Amino acid sequence: MDEDIIKGHEGRVFANAQFDVEHAFGMYALSYCTIPAEGIYDKEALAPMMDVISKCHIYIIGYTPIINLIGATQVGQTLFVKFGLLEEEYIIKFDIPGLTLRDEDGFLYLQNADGEKFWPSSEEFHSRLSNQTKAVTFKVKYIGQAYGQDGSRNAVDRLLKHETLQKIALKGAPQGHKLTLLMLAIEPSNQLITMMNPFAKNGDSGNARIKQGFDKAQNTTEAEKISLYEAALIRYFYPEYNKEFKDSFPSTNLKILQDCYAKDFSAVVAEICIDELPFTLFSEVVEPKLYHVARHHLHKEEDRKMFFGM
Repeated sequence: MDEDIIKGHEGRVFANAQFDVEHAFGMYALSYCTIPAEGIYDKEALAPMMDVISKCHIYIIGYTPIINLIGATQVGQTLFVKFGLLEEEYIIKFDIPGLTLRDEDGFLYLQNADGEKFWPSSEEFHSRLSNQTKAVTFKVKYIGQAYGQDGSRNAVDRLLKHETLQKIALKGAPQGHKLTLLMLAIEPSNQLITMMNPFAKNGDSGNARIKQGFDKAQNTTEAEKISLYEAALIRYFYPEYNKEFKDSFPSTNLKILQDCYAKDFSAVVAEICIDELPFTLFSEVVEPKLYHVARHHLHKEEDRKMFFGM
């Protein structure tokens, strides 16, 4: 970094920085499970997904459009499937070499030369619809967490007796929509993002702060991380039914987050970047998109704000 940069706006920020090393704590969703809201009561249907659900401590309640399968046709080795949602019709196509479309009294399936039957999953249909049409969305209404002692509780455990979920369900979904749950599993290992600034006021603490940041990141518990991730997403999406963290985060008095402040991280980053999601997430304040990165400084002081374009 040369002197010309120092003369600009960012240069002034670098020169006014308090420390020559600052750390951001990073978190991201590793896997997910999505089901209709009423599905939490169907143990049989949930059984195949429990390996994933058991690791999901973050849950998001929201509205998704109702998708109806209208029909399908085959032209050569291409399958065309028509769907209806929100009074519009959409067609998506699949390459199906070696497969033949069959229709038995309205039951559609693909069959190969050996008589084996296939059909894309609803998630694959929805994901393609979302990617090709941008019509499949998830409007975020509430974000919460369930962790318990050593991760003993998962999202479904909490949702089974969740007053806010019941309140949202009783209100009813908008026309053409249904109430849907998105459950997220957070990457278990801790991620530290480090910025080095040779122009800071205190320029001789780098090695000590690097070690301090690494040690404190490694000592951040999963419970602390889940709470930080939840708070960061709530502040980012600003959901209608959440109260805590919408305006207080990152200046909160919640004990578990105070412990995170004590570790002296400069910022936190919470990501939802999953290619396979069958919809784009949005809220009243965030536009629909597949990838979401919630970035928050943890300190009000300008000389501690070294991330996110300052």
